[in-house]
This record gives sequence, structure tokens and C-alpha cells, in this order.
Amino acid sequence: MPANKLANVVRAIAVVGPTGAGKTALAQALASAASGGSGAVPAAAGQSTETMFTAIDFMGDHYALIDTPGSVDFLADADHAIPAADLAIVVADPDPDKAVLLQPFLRQLEELKVPHALFINKIDQARGRIRDLLEALQPVSELPLVARQIPIWEGEKVTGFVDLALERAYHYENGKPSKIIDIPKDLAERETEARFHMLEQLADFDDALMEKLLSDETPDRDTVYGDLVRETRENLIVPVFFGSTAQGHGVRRLLKALRHDVPTPEVAAGRLGLKGNGAYVMRISHAGQAGKLAYARVFGKAMADSDQLTMSDGSSGRPGALFGVQGSQTKKISTAPEGDVVAIGKLDPVAAGDLLGASGKQTIAFTLRKRFPVYQLAIATKDRKDDVRLSGALQKLVDEDGGLEVLHDQTTHEILLQGQGEPHLRTVIDRLKSRFGVDVSHTRPSTPYQETIRKSAEKRGRHKKQTGGHGQFGDCVIQVKPQPRGKGFEFVDRITGGAIPRQWIPAVEAGVKDAMTKGPIGFPVVDVAVTLIDGSYHDVDSSEHSFQMAGRLGMHDALAECDPVVLEPIEKLSIYTPTSGTPKINSAVSSQWS
Repeated sequence: MPANKLANVVRAIAVVGPTGAGKTALAQALASAASGGSGAVPAAAGQSTETMFTAIDFMGDHYALIDTPGSVDFLADADHAIPAADLAIVVADPDPDKAVLLQPFLRQLEELKVPHALFINKIDQARGRIRDLLEALQPVSELPLVARQIPIWEGEKVTGFVDLALERAYHYENGKPSKIIDIPKDLAERETEARFHMLEQLADFDDALMEKLLSDETPDRDTVYGDLVRETRENLIVPVFFGSTAQGHGVRRLLKALRHDVPTPEVAAGRLGLKGNGAYVMRISHAGQAGKLAYARVFGKAMADSDQLTMSDGSSGRPGALFGVQGSQTKKISTAPEGDVVAIGKLDPVAAGDLLGASGKQTIAFTLRKRFPVYQLAIATKDRKDDVRLSGALQKLVDEDGGLEVLHDQTTHEILLQGQGEPHLRTVIDRLKSRFGVDVSHTRPSTPYQETIRKSAEKRGRHKKQTGGHGQFGDCVIQVKPQPRGKGFEFVDRITGGAIPRQWIPAVEAGVKDAMTKGPIGFPVVDVAVTLIDGSYHDVDSSEHSFQMAGRLGMHDALAECDPVVLEPIEKLSIYTPTSGTPKINSAVSSQWS
């Protein structure tokens, strides 16, 4: 679609990549260049922990940049945002040895069918040929990587590039747009070779272009550009650009390419399964006095703050307010154009990944990724008066963070934070204090040990107590035997002749179970079979309580004679690795368990 027809439409571009590649720096550089700045941004200090949304305008087109975290500890924060992007820019380091770090990002985009381009950052630090880097990167991408540029080297320094589609050379100018120059003579042969390779890759998806190449015909520029745009939008290829965010090199060229390559919002809406008008919730935030905010992308038509929306559970309501989003800042607005990312206030039932329909209930077209916890900490409030506030704060943080879970361990009676790694959970603990005023201590979780028995025993449990008036009397005989691992608890009633009235037999079982909550070694007892074989009662003094006490006493004495043993916790470990890493992983695992 020509750029001038997109004047009232916002296209969304996600910026993704591993920590250290310069992902956030690229997002900032794009915003700088779009606003007329130099596009030069120093390497960002630290790492992103949250997905941020920034609005930019460039040459009359409007974009919403989605800057996602790169650390594995915080990737879950972007899992619901990336599916709504029209295109993603994957930021890579120029070191071939780091190529494998891109694989998780590329796999996610491929699974979601989100078109994407590759931007090789820090080209000024490259120490090898781009073709070698692409050869290292190609195995981690299912789609062909199509180089749209080749670098111009002066000694060991990259001073510019040749655009293979335009067949023009550009010289980097610090703080200014690149200057058009003649293609260096010593690069002419390499340019011809690289351009022909690019055309061959494009021809794999264009029979007419393939026929021209086989006939030694030179395709016109419109054909080449048309194929680049179509094949990028249709997620058939991954175009590759390069530059340096620290110097501002290659940033404007990337922006100009995006004007044509980024699909319109209708494509993302169809991928999500949205029919008609509505919005997709990308992220949830609990923002102090503003309350719950749903960051959502608008599809179909502009959204007004008076629009009726149908939630995923079938309920409906109107936004409490609409807010334009610029980084961490929000500004109240009355309408949002198609494709824009806005914050919607006071829609309490919504969650990240929900479709909001403007004309009825909508169902998302695929199953969104769920990340499983890999690390946990036990937490407790430093001031017991904060216990109630802790519960509410944790509920809000779980609502915001798809990688966080909270578990109340019934065995150890601990509150367990479960997340994607130690940095992730330490960030959660910091947020509890800074945002909710809840200060907590944290430790490694207690191991929920269990014990079982290895022998059998028969014991009598007798509870007899005489007080003024009615006394207490309960008497039972039980046989206790070990069960196979995982079989659990079994209680068998073999009372005959009314030795114990039927109404009190469940009380004996309850007493037996009570004794199993803490065995002779001090841990819960599992995998035990108990058979009630005999007993006696008193017409006046027997009661439910008396027989429960008898069952507990009998079980307590029996367990001590059944050779109790602590069970060793066993965990299942799954390891995922590229084929090239299998030998090293096998060696590492073997050395740990040898």
C-alpha cells in the first residue's frame, strides 16, 4: 500500500533480540532519527525488564515501536505483545559465535508467523565478513536471510554500504544522513555477485523473476522492490540490514525500508483471529491511582472512549478512559486511530492476550505461549501487618507478568514466588517494596521432604480418659504396611461382629491420617496401607473424638516400628539445545551424574 494512504493508520514494529545486541538502543535510535535527530544512541546501560511502547512519525507515516526485554528472565513480558506487531526487527551482534542467541527469538516469530527483518548492529565493531556472519545465522532461521546491503570497508573499518536493490553506495556521515557516492571499483564485482544472489533468493518465490534470471535478463528496479516488499510482508524471507546505533549509521535507511516493508494492521488482525472492529490486549499494568490499565492495539477502525467493548468472557463495558502512550508517560485522549497502541482504563475482567470486540465476542485464533517457572524463592513479610497487602500486591503482579506464579505450599506453609530466574524474582521483590510498600524477606524454599515405611507392623491404639461425668474411650487394632511408590494412602475396614460401631470407623481413619502428617522422622508420611482389624468400645464413654484419638495413637506407635525412611526428592529435567550443542550437553550431564 502506498505510504500516503496510511496517513491515519498506525503500524506497529516490535524490536526484539538478546541482551547486549543493542535492542533498546535501536528503538531509541529509530525514535531519534524519526524526530530529525542524529539517530546516534550510546549503548543502553543495564537491561530492559518491561515492554515499552513509543509513538514515532517518519515522513508522514505513524508507527508504534514495541521495545521488548531481551534477557531470558523477562521475555515473558513481551509474549503477548509480539503477536500484535505488523513486523519485528531482530537485533543481532556482528559476532558469528553469538548467532545461536537469536534462535529463541526467531523461533517465536516463525511460530507466530510475524514478518521480521534482521538488523546487524555494531557493524563498526565487526571483525569479519558479513557473508560469514550470515552463514552462521542461517541455520538458526527457517526462512532465508536476504542481505539487502553489503558493507564498504576501508582497512578494518566499515565506512558505508551498498544498497543492493538501488545499486547505490552510501558513505556514513556522523550525525547526518549518509552521502551517496560511486560504488568503489574494488567492490563492483562483489556487488554484482551479492545482488545476483539476492535476486536468486527472491526468485524462489517469483516464477517470472526466475525466468528472467535464467534468460540473463536484468529485472527492472520496480520488480525487485515489489518482490522485496511482497516477500517480506508475506513472511517468506528475512531481509538483512546493518548499521551502528552508537554512530547513528544505517538507522535512517532502515526507517525508509520499513515504510514499504511493514504490512498494514489488517494482516495482524487476521492473524489474531479478530473479525470486524476491536482491540487486542498486549499487556496489563496496575498504575497507582490510575488503577488497572490494559495496553491494547486498536484494529478495524478508530476507537472512542465511549465505545462498547465485549470481553473474552462475554461481558461488556466501556473504557473508563483512553490514554495515548509514550514510553512511561500516558496522556488522556478521546479517540485512537486504527493500529495505535493505547492504554484502556477500568476494564477489570481483561487479561493480556484477550481480544476485545466492538461488535460481539471474539476468540483468538491460536494458543498463546505459556512460560513455565524455572526458579523459586520463599518470601515472608517483615511486618505481619503487611500480610493482607502482600496478597493483593502479588495478585496484581501476577496479572501483569506472564512469567510469574505464586504458590502457597501446604506442606511447608511457605509463599513461593516462581519465575524465570533469580534476576526476575529479585525485580518482583523490588516492585513489592517500591510500588506497593510491602517489604519482604526471601530465602531458598524448604525442601518438602516426605517419608515412608519399609516394614509392616500391627498395633493397638487405646484412648482412655476418665473425668467427672462421661469419660472417653476408644480402642482399635490396625495393621500398617508399605505401599509401592506413588500408590498413596489406603484404608481398609475389616471389622466384624460390631467390635467398633460403624459410625466411628471414619473417626479411626481420620486419626490415622492425622498421625501421618508428621511421621517419626518429622515429615509427612506417604504410600501406606492401613487395615482396621479389631477394637472395642464403651456404651457410654465412646465417641467420635475418642476413636479419632485411638487411631492417631495406634498409627503413631506403628510407624515407629515400620522402619521409616526419608524419600529423596526427584525432579524431571528437560534440556533443549541446538544440534551443534548436543555433544557438550551430553558431556556436562554425564559428568554431573557420574
